[in-house]
Amino acid sequence: MNGSKITKATPHVTQNEDLLFERSRRGRIGYRLPALDVEPTPIDEIVPAELRRDDDLEGVPELSEVDVVRHFTRLSTWNYAVDHGMYPLGSCTMKYNSRLNEKVARIAGFANLHPLAPAEEAQGALEVLYELQQHLAEITGLPGVSLQPAAGAHGEMTGVMLIRAYLDARDGKGHGRDVMLVPDSAHGTNPASANLSGFRVKTVRTTPEGLTDLDQLRELCATGDVAGLMLTNPNTLGLFERNIREICHIVHEAGGLVYMDGANMNALVGWARPGDMGVDVIHLNLHKTFSTPHGGGGPGSGPCCCTAALEPFLPVPRIVREGEAFKLDYDRPQSIGRVRAFYGNFGMAVRALAYILTHGPDGMREATEAAVLNARYIAQALASDYEKPYQAPPMHEVVFTDKRQARKGVHTLDIAKRLIDYGFHPPTIYFPLIVQGAMLIEPTESVGREELDQFVAAMRAIAREAEEEPETVRNAPHTTRIGRLDEAAAARRPVLRWKPTAKAESA
Repeated sequence: MNGSKITKATPHVTQNEDLLFERSRRGRIGYRLPALDVEPTPIDEIVPAELRRDDDLEGVPELSEVDVVRHFTRLSTWNYAVDHGMYPLGSCTMKYNSRLNEKVARIAGFANLHPLAPAEEAQGALEVLYELQQHLAEITGLPGVSLQPAAGAHGEMTGVMLIRAYLDARDGKGHGRDVMLVPDSAHGTNPASANLSGFRVKTVRTTPEGLTDLDQLRELCATGDVAGLMLTNPNTLGLFERNIREICHIVHEAGGLVYMDGANMNALVGWARPGDMGVDVIHLNLHKTFSTPHGGGGPGSGPCCCTAALEPFLPVPRIVREGEAFKLDYDRPQSIGRVRAFYGNFGMAVRALAYILTHGPDGMREATEAAVLNARYIAQALASDYEKPYQAPPMHEVVFTDKRQARKGVHTLDIAKRLIDYGFHPPTIYFPLIVQGAMLIEPTESVGREELDQFVAAMRAIAREAEEEPETVRNAPHTTRIGRLDEAAAARRPVLRWKPTAKAESA
C-alpha cells in the first residue's frame, strides 16, 4: 500500500474489543491452585490485619483461560513493533533484536540463576559481566566500566555523580563548581540528571551549522564555576561534532570534565572512540546500540564507562578477576555507592555480549557504516520534498522540518499520523526542540534498500498530498481502529486510571 492514496477506514469487527472488565462473568475460572500439600497456616499469623485487603478483590475480572489468551493476543496484533517493519524513531535506535540474543539469554544457567547466589556459584554469570565490561571498555576507549545502571538516563545520572565525586575529592567539598553546561539541542534527561545531582544548568547554544558554539563555550567556562559539559556526539541533530577535541580541551582547561551522552553511539562503534576524543565519562544504551529490547520487550541497560581517574568512584560492587575466578569487590572507599539492586539488568548484559561476539570488530564496524549510509540515503532522497535545516551530511539520523508543508496548513503531527496509513511507524517529532516542526529520522542498519525506498515513497506521497489535498493529511490516520485523538485534552486532563462503573454481571 506504500505510495498509494488511503482515505477510507478499513472495516473491522468490533465484537471482541471489550475490556477484560467488560468481558468478565462471575464464576468463570481460568486457573486453579494445586491441592495444598502442607499444613495450612492461619492468615492472621502471616499478614497483620492492617496490611490485608478488605474488599475481597471486588472488581477483579473473572475470565476463562481462552478469554485471557485471546484478549492479549488480539491486542498484540494491533501494535506496531520492530519485528513488523521499519521503526524510524530518531535518537532511539530501534534496531532489530536478534533472536540469537534471546536464545542465549534463555540458557537455563543464566535465566534461572538466583540473584542472591554466592559468587562461587555464579562464576559463569560473573564471567559474562566481566567480559562485557572488557568489550565496552575497548569500544569506548574508557577503561572503567559499571554495568549497574538500569537505563540510559540512569547511566547518565551515574556519570554526572562520578563527576561530582571526583571534583569533591580533587578540589575539596565546597569547591564552588556547581554549573553543568548542556547544549540547547540535548536530550531532556541531560539537564534533569544534572539537576538531580545538585548542579545548576547553563545552556550552550548551537551554531547555524548545527554544532556547539565554541565562543560561547569559552565564555561560560571562564567563570570558574563549571563542573563539566554534557555533550551528545553525534549531536541530536545527527551531526558529528567535528570540534570535539577542541571542546574537550576548553572544558579541561577550565578544570571541568566532559560527559558524553552515548545515545548516538550507533554512529561510532568500530570507527571512533569517545575516550580518544578526550571524553571523561559516557553512558551506553545496550537497548539501542547493542540490540537488546526496548520497553515492554525487556528492561533497559545503561552502562557507565569512564577514565582511569574516575574509575575509583564507580558504583559498588565492581566485578573483578582474581586468577581464574571472578568476584564482587565492595572494597572501594571512594565509590558513589550502589545505584541499582544486585548488579543491574543481567539478561540485557547477556544479550549485548551475544550481539558483540556475533558481530565481532568487523561486523560492528559494518553495522555502523550501514546505519550512516541508510540515514544519508534518506537525507538525499527526501531533500526535494522536505526542508532540511542543516546541510552538512548527517551521521546515523537526519532531521527535516514541516516548513514547506506548513504553507498549506499541514504540520509535523499531521505528517506523522498520515505515515501510519502507509504502514510505517512515525519518526520522532518535534525534537530536537531547537528545530521548529522537527522530524528526526533514524533508519538504523536493520533496514534494507527495498524498505528504505518504500519509506521514501510514502513520505513523498504525503508531501504531494499536503500540496494537493491537505485535508487528507490533516485528518489522518484513516485506517486505524481509533482516529485522530485530541492529544491536547489528553495531556491537560489525563485519565490515568480506569475503573469499571458496575460490578460484572453473572453469566
